[in-house]
Amino acid sequence: MTADIPQITLPTPAVTPPDGFIMDGKGRLVPTGQIKPHQDLEDQMVRKVLGYAVDLANQIKRFKGHVFDDANTFMSLAAEEYGVTKRGAVGKGNVTFMSFDGLMKFQIAVADRLAFGPELQIARGQFESCIVDWADGVRAELRALVDSAFQTDKEGQVSRDAIFRLLRLDFDDERWKSGQNAIRDSIRVIGSKAYTRFYIRPDPQAAWQAVPIDLAAA
Repeated sequence: MTADIPQITLPTPAVTPPDGFIMDGKGRLVPTGQIKPHQDLEDQMVRKVLGYAVDLANQIKRFKGHVFDDANTFMSLAAEEYGVTKRGAVGKGNVTFMSFDGLMKFQIAVADRLAFGPELQIARGQFESCIVDWADGVRAELRALVDSAFQTDKEGQVSRDAIFRLLRLDFDDERWKSGQNAIRDSIRVIGSKAYTRFYIRPDPQAAWQAVPIDLAAA
């Protein structure tokens, strides 16, 4: 896995500027003598910071690859010990690995990426029909929950959590139940994402302390 990980590289100009010149944002050659001191300092600082950032990002990518390689190797060896042929990668399920002394562990968890199909609009109609007919007895919180569940963000996506909250509400109305069934039918699994979390603690009775490394985006 680690050998196939694409590396991030710093951008390089299509044409190398001649000595004494620097390329500006419009692709024009500007004599370095015309660059103000603070502009030159900013340029140097940005290049230095991004150099470190790209190196660190590539290290995290390689680390993620090693984590999954090591976890998969362990799972294969453990499966052999029990006479089982391991199928698939560790990233297909949720698993926790812990040191023998109980002071260190890491977890690999998989979360499905969901989308909602056209049935969601049918559910919305059913819920809104209930709200209208129950108007006199409907709490403001319920009306707000239904409204917020179907609001879309700037990317046109609805709130997964708000939609699922509607599934936890139970009302003795066939339209409400029909709306909940429509939500269930609308759910599409369009992929999954593996999350890795790391924890340490000074002794087995202490609370776990997270080691903050975000591998989800790596």
